[in-house]
Amino acid sequence: MGSLQLYLFGPSNARSSITELKVDKESIGGFGGIIGRKKGAVAIRINYKGIRIVFISCHLSAHAKKVEERNSECRHISHSLFSKNWNPYSRPSHITIWLGDLNYRLQGIDTYPARNLINNDLHQKLHGKDQLLQEAGRGQIFNGFCEGTLTFKPTYKYNKGSSNYDTSYKVRVPAWTDRILFKIEDESDIEATLNSYESMDEINGSDHKPVKAHLCLKLR
Repeated sequence: MGSLQLYLFGPSNARSSITELKVDKESIGGFGGIIGRKKGAVAIRINYKGIRIVFISCHLSAHAKKVEERNSECRHISHSLFSKNWNPYSRPSHITIWLGDLNYRLQGIDTYPARNLINNDLHQKLHGKDQLLQEAGRGQIFNGFCEGTLTFKPTYKYNKGSSNYDTSYKVRVPAWTDRILFKIEDESDIEATLNSYESMDEINGSDHKPVKAHLCLKLR
């Protein structure tokens, strides 16, 4: 999948606790400006100490107007991953963690009013204009998924190498394009506690700010 990658890290003795390891990928279209770079998703499924976890990392279609395309891509990825060699007797995952550049934008606001709210630490007023929250609220995507509160500033788009929003001629509207969501299949089986959800403003190597989440899992 070119630049779309997913890694799992853990202590060196964790390998003996991992079973049922499987990987998959799903492409959702053509090239994204770089030869061989496609949008889509990659996924890893593991059983770690009895907790069955699916990790999905994706990159969806860009631009504010392509809401329906992103919705369709989410549904396609969800239905397609691990379906090719699906075993009807396999046990469902306890939890699915979905992350990446989902590319949902802010709807119905221009760049300067949005930036003014952000600069005055009022970015929470932009939550109602977030396309992902709007579409999830309509039941179009991520049914049953949870996400932490967006207490951090929009993660897109920055001048690369800085913490300044886009100053090119496009002056793009900031947006929370980069997200981490999770879905518990049966709350009687597992307890999930989200301890933090934040962006990493100190990292300047991209025109996006990465996000991180601290999620603790416990079998009931």
